[in-house]
Amino acid sequence: MLHSQIGPIAVHFPERVETNEELQARNPDWDLALIAEKTGIYSRTIAAADETASDLAVRAAEKLFRENGIDPKSIDFVLLCTQTPDYPLPTTACLIQDRLGLRIHCGALDFNLGCSGFVYGLSLAEGLIASGQCRRILLITAETYSKYILDDDRSIKPIFSDAAAATLIEAQEGIAINGFEFGTDGSGADTLIVADGGSRPLGCAIKPRNRKRWASRLYMDGPSLMSFTVGAIPQMVREMIAKQGLAPEQIDWFLMHQATRKMLEHLQTALHTNDDHLPIRLANRGNTVSCTLPILIDDLRQEGKLKPGDVSVLVGFGVGWSWAGCVWRV
Repeated sequence: MLHSQIGPIAVHFPERVETNEELQARNPDWDLALIAEKTGIYSRTIAAADETASDLAVRAAEKLFRENGIDPKSIDFVLLCTQTPDYPLPTTACLIQDRLGLRIHCGALDFNLGCSGFVYGLSLAEGLIASGQCRRILLITAETYSKYILDDDRSIKPIFSDAAAATLIEAQEGIAINGFEFGTDGSGADTLIVADGGSRPLGCAIKPRNRKRWASRLYMDGPSLMSFTVGAIPQMVREMIAKQGLAPEQIDWFLMHQATRKMLEHLQTALHTNDDHLPIRLANRGNTVSCTLPILIDDLRQEGKLKPGDVSVLVGFGVGWSWAGCVWRV
């Protein structure tokens, strides 16, 4: 039986870079220094008005193919994770298949999972490869949350960034990714939500958990998300590595969804680790939702820090509430 392995990754950011200095100039009453201290974010990349998730995704995939000599015709399946699809229908992955010139016998699937999406995508890819249906899978994460956020929204404007990451998942002998754990608590749906745009009328849609202070389509209750994360994630990580017969000191890397610096520092404390093992890479990236984990992996590879044989824990968490983790042997 063949299994999956994380191959090369290519990342694409929109051209527009928005700095905290720009935000401060437009909003002189904001304390951007204090906000940055909590978030760890000093600039973001913002998609153009006519630039969508599929545009970013195609650019990332083309870069992946070009830089790694990958024949697009060798791709058996496209898995696209996005919460900002081009259209309610058709499936954005179908549009990407056509734009990339992939085979018509290639599978294509969208799934909407946000911050836990990359780990879910790895699980889907493992199932497709282990079952013998595929050998090469293109896993793409692409988000344009900026479309949901107004310029005057102090709560979330300084946090979210647009990006896409294309990851080649390849078949190999031997298990590299396993120990998948998943969690879902839909009672937290009211803490991070875009209530309009679906088929449910806004008048009877889920209401934000607390007072909605800004008019952005996206609402986030940061304190509730913090409480959920600190309560659920350390416990899941400890249980997950124990099931794999591993002790915490045997984990080389805790690779976590890059939400905010404050949240990641809480996880460092709960897991008794630090920047050397649970890295924080937010300053010029922002929170790119489902893209944070592949971007983080790509950054560490570029820095020469991920070594063959390293044992890593990959964890995504957030909107839903949804969370997922796995053990990855590099």
